[in-house]
Amino acid sequence: MASRMMKPAQRVLRTYRASGADLPFGDLLPAHDVAMEGYFWRFTDPASGRVVIALNGVNRSPEGHWATLGLAAHPHGFLRTVAYPAGHASSEKLGAFAGEAFHGTADRLRVDLGPDGQLDVEVGNPVPWPRRSVGGSSIFQAVPALNQYWHPWLLGGTARGQAVVGQERWNLDGWTVYAEKNWGKGGFPDSWWWGQAQGFADPSVCVAFAGGEVTAGPLRTTVTALVVLLPDGRLVRLGDPVVSPVRAEVTDERWLLRGRSAQWRVDVEGFGALEAAHVLPVPLPAQRRNVPGAIEHLGAAMRVSVRRRGRLAWAGESRVAALEHGGIARARAEVERRGGGPDSVDAEPVSG
Repeated sequence: MASRMMKPAQRVLRTYRASGADLPFGDLLPAHDVAMEGYFWRFTDPASGRVVIALNGVNRSPEGHWATLGLAAHPHGFLRTVAYPAGHASSEKLGAFAGEAFHGTADRLRVDLGPDGQLDVEVGNPVPWPRRSVGGSSIFQAVPALNQYWHPWLLGGTARGQAVVGQERWNLDGWTVYAEKNWGKGGFPDSWWWGQAQGFADPSVCVAFAGGEVTAGPLRTTVTALVVLLPDGRLVRLGDPVVSPVRAEVTDERWLLRGRSAQWRVDVEGFGALEAAHVLPVPLPAQRRNVPGAIEHLGAAMRVSVRRRGRLAWAGESRVAALEHGGIARARAEVERRGGGPDSVDAEPVSG
């Protein structure tokens, strides 16, 4: 009944968003109801070197929605993941839910994956994505039916709350917050790379990037989006293939990115030891199961320099960076090397 009462323009927009796409100046935060809508939070404390991440992938299968849930911490190698039988993402605003196990909104996050895997945090002083015209995927956000879209919607904030990781309870008051979402028609691409860092000498700086093979029907290209929020509040975003391309060279331990536009140049170098990395799950939405899919460093090193018209505008280094190299075959091989089964994503990772 509600759909029949919608105006024709509303129905067209709803159908368009159901492909995963968003018009310029559109709101990217409500769910699109594609095969996978992923939500990710990261909390860092540069003073202690501790990091906590939480994730919820709301997935759609022929039998209904389910969720990929995860909670991980550095430096103790803590990891809990689960394929939860139900999941829901808000179609009106930012919101990701999974029964009593996960409740995430723009200003509050609660996770309960058992007595040794819990998180309850409020987010204050938010620093939202500053551009109304387009999000992290830039012009690609308007292309329907891509396999993956990306939007770092929260580039800073202050945490207030606590986490239980294994046998320890951590006070997260004053920690820095970052959050993003990604979504697509078929889950994750075959291969991808990602990174994020705060904890620079200037606490207002935030760096994030995401890259991989983007497909939509016959369209197939490799794209890396790179974002830097500078100390003065300016946002530098590179990654449009023609006007601001980013070249990426990535292994499981090293990330090198070089991005240029007519005005800006950004160089990123990251390093993390493989033995200290987590192996995170990715969903197979139609199959209602998770598989090892991403090698992720939670406490890596990242050096960044930003130049404007050839002059250095800012440079910094973080020791609490996140660096990810994704690919199901690669992650399965790493799990097996560590002694787990090919589909083991709940085992404790080796900690360096």
